[in-house]
Amino acid sequence: MAVCKALCLTLLVAFLAKGCYSQLNVCGQAPLNSKIVGGQDAPVGGWPWQASLQQLSGFHFCGGSLINNQYVLTAAHCFPSTSTSNLQVILGAKSLDQTNPNQVSSSVAQIICNPNYDKSTSDNDMCLLKLSSPVTFTNYIQPVCLAAPGSTYNAGIVSWVTGWGTINSGVNLPSPRNLQEVDVPIVGNRQCNCNYGVGSITDNMLCAGLKAGGKDSCQGDSGGPMVSKQGGRWIQSGVVSFGKGCALANFPGVYARVSKYQTWINSIITSSQPGFVTFNSSGTDSDLSITCTGLPPVPTTVSPTPKPAVCGSASLNSRIGGGSVASAGTWPWMASIHLNGTHVCGGTLVAENFVMSDAGCFSSQPKASGWMVVLGSLKQNGTNPFEVTLNVTNITMSNLTGNNVALLQLGTKPTLSNYIQPICLDTSNTNVTLGSTCWVAGWGAGQGMSLQELQTSVVDCGNASTADSICTGAVTLQKGDEGGPLMCKQNNAWFQAAVLTLTSISNSSTNSSSNSNKTLSDLAQRSSPMVFSKVSRYGTFIRATVGGLLSPASTSSPVAATTVNGASPAQASFSSLLLLSLTGVFFFLK
Repeated sequence: MAVCKALCLTLLVAFLAKGCYSQLNVCGQAPLNSKIVGGQDAPVGGWPWQASLQQLSGFHFCGGSLINNQYVLTAAHCFPSTSTSNLQVILGAKSLDQTNPNQVSSSVAQIICNPNYDKSTSDNDMCLLKLSSPVTFTNYIQPVCLAAPGSTYNAGIVSWVTGWGTINSGVNLPSPRNLQEVDVPIVGNRQCNCNYGVGSITDNMLCAGLKAGGKDSCQGDSGGPMVSKQGGRWIQSGVVSFGKGCALANFPGVYARVSKYQTWINSIITSSQPGFVTFNSSGTDSDLSITCTGLPPVPTTVSPTPKPAVCGSASLNSRIGGGSVASAGTWPWMASIHLNGTHVCGGTLVAENFVMSDAGCFSSQPKASGWMVVLGSLKQNGTNPFEVTLNVTNITMSNLTGNNVALLQLGTKPTLSNYIQPICLDTSNTNVTLGSTCWVAGWGAGQGMSLQELQTSVVDCGNASTADSICTGAVTLQKGDEGGPLMCKQNNAWFQAAVLTLTSISNSSTNSSSNSNKTLSDLAQRSSPMVFSKVSRYGTFIRATVGGLLSPASTSSPVAATTVNGASPAQASFSSLLLLSLTGVFFFLK
């Protein structure tokens, strides 16, 4: 593969899971890939989403990528006809000429090309193939993650292209025709327009290649994926589309920009939707300084001075009482913390680039590698249009006797919106009073994978009372709720009073089969209060790590939670899924 022009390798792997789960928890993982720098032959299983599109005779003509258990992403120019009668997709293969024990073949039920594809300009060069039946995921067949809208690919970002295309113009890949791989740097669209002629490269395209040439995709690679690694995931940025020759100097390969097509892809794939992840580049994009004849200058409009971030704002939250399943934007600081793509604990955004959780969540993997934070999410499956996934670059844990908290530093500051906001921290140790109405939320096991919420009240801790303790009506927590918040509102701002930890569960086991399908409120009626460690206990550690705390928009007196007029403290209970994984140790008082 001169890293051929039209990479055609779209892995179409999927898991036979029931329901309509998003692929976010499984996409972009290649357990057999340890690639760091360029190569030639790809390792077996190194690119488990790679697909070979073939005629029934075995003739390979394009590549593709598996994006869920029944769909392969490829290029529209590979299909002058939408007839599926002579088409098959091969997944899990290494060689096209030898037996591959890990490969599977599938017929194609439908070819759906982007309706805006322009053959004359190659704009919107994207197509979806629906397999006749779902495939089963293995180490050799896995879906790739897709770049979400808002992804940034600065010039120089290292990307990988794979395929079975020609190794130079007119030079076929020699037998046994092993899958090829090549690393190529991103070339900015301004530079690429100067190379191909201003106006040739649209915002729907992405370019990659060496200025001196020598590495590129080529004929037969069309439709295949260009991917980059972020954290522990491989994210597809482009679909091999076109170029001038193969690997020529000053003519990088051109790819369909995947991040432009989430709406279209999700309109076609309504079940087991692909996992979209925001790819973030750091620093300034050097492409902004590129100029040539006819290329419009970079807009120099002066951006308004951004307003300083505030905490505790939830404009879509009108909670007064009750509660079970949360709605989008209700708790915009809620974070789902993932290890290798799987939800492990809850957390909260407490600064523009820090998430707080329970230190116990990281006992098995205290280093940042493999950890990701998902913000703006409502469901662990299905579509979350406001969701962003961010790398964790560092994990710092407090070192006090008893329970501790962890602060996760994010690789990129998320864009704040109605669906992503930091929560204020109650570090004064005096703000929450008896009878205060507070809430908890989380994605504990058995909650149907949707964010759960429950109202509770602050009660007297009795003999367990200390300056660092806060007690609430009894609640039932489940695995996965650790790290979540106890939240109270004061003067239109929400404050976190505690981080919950799953250190004990009552005798009425929430893990029993009889309770497995109940919601938070179903299992809320309990008789004993819970004891948590106050956030204020960790105030010195938090300030030292984060470098200062945010303030609410209102300058009103902080954190005095709303009291329940004339009512005794509620004996709030959470469903077996309740989401509080807070650092607060809790136990039942007799």
